[in-house]
Amino acid sequence: MGDSTWVSTSMPYLTPREQGQPDAWGVEAAARGGKGSQRIVQAGEVPAPEEVAALLDVPVGETVVVRRRIIQLDDEPCELTDTYYPARVARGTPLARKGKIPGGAVTLLAELGHIGRRVREDVTARLPSAEERDALQLAPDAPVLTLSRVTLDGEDRPLQVDMMVMPAHRQRLRYEMRIG
Repeated sequence: MGDSTWVSTSMPYLTPREQGQPDAWGVEAAARGGKGSQRIVQAGEVPAPEEVAALLDVPVGETVVVRRRIIQLDDEPCELTDTYYPARVARGTPLARKGKIPGGAVTLLAELGHIGRRVREDVTARLPSAEERDALQLAPDAPVLTLSRVTLDGEDRPLQVDMMVMPAHRQRLRYEMRIG
């Protein structure tokens, strides 16, 4: 993959896949001539951290389900993503287990009757923590982009919160919107 900057759009990650289709990351990486994969490092119930609690509209410390993943491109780490779900949505489902979910989590959520209708993303830049720097194999002075995304259903109830950390020098986020 000649260009070291990755251009990413959010829409494929918010749309349920058709039966038998691969996950959005694998498709996006393959379209650019690469191999996209992910390693699930933790899945299960945890107390909601402050920022996540605010985005999920639950009290700090309330039990939520998290899936912590290292996203890889051609077997190299390119993103850290922690995805949180309210317990009412994810408890007892494959979201709470480490296994791969065919078609991705958004597809499973749709199958369970949880359809995202609105999304809000916030992007910031900062220096990574030592743990993030090690996981992403970054130089000590390399900044990261952080993207927090909350997906809401038709009643404006939060279904999912994604907290992503990406090397800034390898990312460009693209937002396209219809006007009118």
